[in-house]
Amino acid sequence: MTPDVASLAARDERVRRIVIAAAKGGGGLLGVGTALAGAAIGVLAIQARLARRAIGTRRSAAPYVDGRYPPPGGQPPHGTSLRLVVLGDSGAAGLGADHRDTTPGGVIAAGLAAASGRTVSLTSVAVIGARSADLAAQVDRILPLRPHVAVIMIGANDVTHLVRPQESVRLLVATVRRLRDSGTEVVVGTCPDLGTVRPIATPLRQMARRMSRELAAAQYIGVRDNGGRPVALAELLGHRFDDEPDMFFSADRFHPSVTGYAACADELLPEVLAALGLERDTPALPSS
Repeated sequence: MTPDVASLAARDERVRRIVIAAAKGGGGLLGVGTALAGAAIGVLAIQARLARRAIGTRRSAAPYVDGRYPPPGGQPPHGTSLRLVVLGDSGAAGLGADHRDTTPGGVIAAGLAAASGRTVSLTSVAVIGARSADLAAQVDRILPLRPHVAVIMIGANDVTHLVRPQESVRLLVATVRRLRDSGTEVVVGTCPDLGTVRPIATPLRQMARRMSRELAAAQYIGVRDNGGRPVALAELLGHRFDDEPDMFFSADRFHPSVTGYAACADELLPEVLAALGLERDTPALPSS
């Protein structure tokens, strides 16, 4: 259903307030979740527990992705390697993928190697369950590597843990600024649409959709205005996860499948390439 003008205007106003509050330090404005009446919060808490039970206990880890990704076809690489880092949560780590080459980081690294003609050195510090508050420690780990470009995927766990959206945005913006100040290009996949997750029942699913999309919109503005390159994953891919959940979700029905991760990486890769002055079929970067 296409939202009406009034509902879009209301959402835009809430997003604007989130961004303003984040810029002022995250205080004052209550997040959507924390502003709910006590009875509603009780309903949502019960449904969240039921959703976690339906999803089940995690029985696998994300593939280990760190390593070197050479240009395809055995062609000799041009110049020194490019350093790519991945930060964020289980989506960034690739939980649900079956091999490092099918994780978001692996797909992006391979695409970057193909476009640049250079070997890509990939390091992931993404942690399953991470929230925006965990990004600072992840940045501490990768700054000594002097990465050329960082890809961040974060936000879903902030929503499920009812973190104030302005606080989530403030922490993400601080991360983007640190990386940009160090000379690293930054691409951010904003919060996915949690309303597409089928184990989440109504009314929690509708609330999750609203909260996640509003957070994503505020993330987009905060990242864009602070030197990063945001990618609106919920807007670009939410309908595909909604329409074909068996294809785009993994067996746990919560994390993306190989197909889902490929779709995410396909949206992120062009921004990674653009950040380095590349397109998919451009000549190799000069050595540096």
